[in-house]
This record gives sequence, C-alpha cells and structure tokens, in this order.
Amino acid sequence: MGRTILIVEDDIHISKMIKMNLNIVGYETEEAYDGLTGLDAVRQRKFDLVLLDAMIPGLDGFALMEKIRPLGIPVIFLTAKNAVTDKVNGLKLGADDYMVKPFEAIELLARIETVLRRYGKEENVLAFQDVRVSLDKREATLYGSPVDLTPKEFDLLVVLLKNKNIALSREQFLDKVWGADYYGETRTVDMHIKSLRKKLNWQEQIKTIYKIGYRLED
Repeated sequence: MGRTILIVEDDIHISKMIKMNLNIVGYETEEAYDGLTGLDAVRQRKFDLVLLDAMIPGLDGFALMEKIRPLGIPVIFLTAKNAVTDKVNGLKLGADDYMVKPFEAIELLARIETVLRRYGKEENVLAFQDVRVSLDKREATLYGSPVDLTPKEFDLLVVLLKNKNIALSREQFLDKVWGADYYGETRTVDMHIKSLRKKLNWQEQIKTIYKIGYRLED
C-alpha cells in the first residue's frame, strides 16, 4: 500500500492540483478544506504526512499543528509568498518543512520524499508494470529476472519511477542523476534512456517530450 497524505488546504483548486500530482506518483490522499475537518481526519485515520496550509478557516494551521504534533505525524507547512512569520511560526511549532505558494509539483514531491525518508517512511521498493526496483539492494527485475543496469541507468530508472507521468527536462535528469556539478552534454541522458528502453522493453512507456525531455507513462 502506498503512503497516505492528508492535504489541509482551503483553496479547492490548489488542493485538487496537489491531490492530482500526488495520486499520479502513487500516494494515497485525503483532503480537508478547514482545520476542524483536518483535525477529525488525523484522529480517525493514520497518515504518513500532512500538507498544512497556514491560513485555513475553523481552526488555523498553527492551532491544528499543535494538535498534530503529539501524534508524531510529519508536517509540511504551506505558506503565502511573503509570509515570513508563518514560516517561522510553523517551524517553531514542529513543522518539518515549508513550501511557499505557488510552487512546482516536482519541488513538492522532492520535499515530501525528503521528509518521509527522514522518518523512515519512504517506500524501499518501486514497481511499474512488470518492473520492480529495490532501493536498498539497488536491484531491478523484469518479470522477476534481474536486469543488468549500470549505476547511472539504475539511478535514472529510479528518477523515472519516482516522477511517473511527469515530464522532466534533460537538465533535470542531469541534475538528479549526475549531480549539479556535472558538465557533460545532455546527449548523455539520451544515450542512457535509449539503453533503458532496450533493457526493459520500454519503447512505449518512456515517452520523448519534444524539445523538453522524457516522461514515464502508464
């Protein structure tokens, strides 16, 4: 079963966008549009993480944070663009991180992954169709048989799996797999993608996004 995240956000459009992006990459989600509903949710169900807007009706984010803290659930605060005091107050109350709205989906996913890893809640096995990847063993299997991947191919595969249905640029792949200090050409990404397609028989699954990069699709 996937990790379960509670989204407490009174802006329905923002909440739905967050929910869609989390569901795409395999997280289970529940939404609450005010603090009291959010409080009921955490009391009735076990969540792996809470995304909490600071300014919500009924019971604001700071008051709700005080209720959540004894439960030991990691919290990422969502704050307005220039609300410095909200960030400080949220962190003082025990929030694990904060995001300033508006934010990119890929950044939110990265922050969530970091917090879950800190709490030991990160999934150690990733699966897609007939491919399974063990993060602990750094092993990939296809139809149950091991696939011989180079270290960079393995890292690239993990990035694709963790960002399923999200288009990433070649520069983003370079940053995530080869590191910010890598000065090679983006053609390196193309060569590794070509190899992964062949080894996993993923000619259709890894889509080329014109002038951007690649996306792993269901």
